[in-house]
Amino acid sequence: MNTNPTDYNHVELIGRVSAVLAPRVLPSGDEVSSFRLVVRRSRAARRGSKQTVDTFDCDAWTAAARKAVARLDHDDVVRVEGSLRRQFSRGASGPVSRVTVDVTSVRRAASLRSTA
Repeated sequence: MNTNPTDYNHVELIGRVSAVLAPRVLPSGDEVSSFRLVVRRSRAARRGSKQTVDTFDCDAWTAAARKAVARLDHDDVVRVEGSLRRQFSRGASGPVSRVTVDVTSVRRAASLRSTA
């Protein structure tokens, strides 16, 4: 548990799975399973914006999290816990950054299907 309450990187999201990608093995030998999560924005969070959802790329690195991701299907409503990770790479037009969710826990929330 974090001992400094001012520095804490933890997210909890409930949303709909829009894509489950094939697991991959990186050149380092690490395995990762990825999926995309669509989360509705609350009316207050929109603040006049027409954007009603946010989309998050989620990566599962541990064996337990990868196993849970392997059981996901398109349109499943799930609860995801993890932390945010900002990644940098080089694109055709220069440096690129993206934020992903490093998943520590994912489970179906079937009872939420009608509301998410």
